[in-house]
Amino acid sequence: MSAMGGGSIRLARLFGIRIGASPSWFVVLLVIIYFLTGYFADTLGGSDRQALGIALLAAILFFVSIVLHELGHARVAQRNGITISGIDLWFFGGVAKLDRDTTTPGEEFRISAAGPAVTAAIVVAAGALAAALSSPQEVLDSARFLPVESTSPLLALVSWLATINFYLLAFNLVPAFPLDGGRIARAIAWRLTGDKHQATRIAGRMGLIFAFVLFGLGAYLALTTDPVNGVWFMVLGFFIGQGARGAVLSSRFLESIEGVAAADLMDPRPVTVPGGSGLADAQEELERRGWPWSAVVDADGRFLGILDANTDGGAGTVAEAVPAGDRLEFAVGDRTPLEDLLRSESLRRLGALVVVDDGARLVGVVTLEQVHRAVAAAAPER
Repeated sequence: MSAMGGGSIRLARLFGIRIGASPSWFVVLLVIIYFLTGYFADTLGGSDRQALGIALLAAILFFVSIVLHELGHARVAQRNGITISGIDLWFFGGVAKLDRDTTTPGEEFRISAAGPAVTAAIVVAAGALAAALSSPQEVLDSARFLPVESTSPLLALVSWLATINFYLLAFNLVPAFPLDGGRIARAIAWRLTGDKHQATRIAGRMGLIFAFVLFGLGAYLALTTDPVNGVWFMVLGFFIGQGARGAVLSSRFLESIEGVAAADLMDPRPVTVPGGSGLADAQEELERRGWPWSAVVDADGRFLGILDANTDGGAGTVAEAVPAGDRLEFAVGDRTPLEDLLRSESLRRLGALVVVDDGARLVGVVTLEQVHRAVAAAAPER
């Protein structure tokens, strides 16, 4: 559950959430299928075609497990009022992309723990199914990847799924940021200290320690008995270290901009268009002045929407033509923190946001340029 770049390929949509995959995911999928084909061929002793078919199904079920894990994060985040822009599968698993960070320790804990809870449920369900298919000893041997003469394809598949999700659960619960366990640790430290930034640094440093351990173990294995897993641990340690270091640096920066709000940055005297104006005349005035858009207000100064050259409403008034959804998408409260403005997709898309007071009256406009200047002023000198 962390940030990640765009460019993913859409695979599906569940609960209104876009599921995508980066190009690196397809590489990992092929590698997993290759290794699993060999594993199931050795375990079952059947044909290569059978082993390939089971390996393909196992790889798909594994990534379904990851999607369900991220959906756990996403659904709990939605219940806490956080918008989810999508879930992406990539080289190291999955990422649920949240439009803002958590605001309370409880919110952080609930969202962070939701993914591992789903994975734990998968382990229990797959383990129970495996136990129903065979004897406890055969299930245990299959789970330990030991050859079992009477193992059926279904038992081998279910046992592998239970085991791999158990390993995923155990790894994810390591208290090292940015893993889920590290985020849970951050929630606990946040509750104890009352300081989110200090808690992030504590969890981030734990992540750095774990990254060094992983990298060192990987280097030892690469130079001795297991080069493949050794290189994998080194790469994994590198990425965890990068994420942890980024969290520590980000917490210091966010601490420096704490207390800066939209009202501190905005232009308090923006030019607006009255909602009662004729649409054609208002758009003609926009074109004459060379403005790409303008905020629309009613007689009491309440924000109604955004007028631009593409606003289509026939011969009616501006108020009738502007989309009502603009009031949510392009408006922020005057106490909105700079941190939230930095994460705003709407600000990047429009280039500015309308600032409103508690009564939805327009009190200013904050631009992307103003946000960038505030960030540059707060950035530490090198």
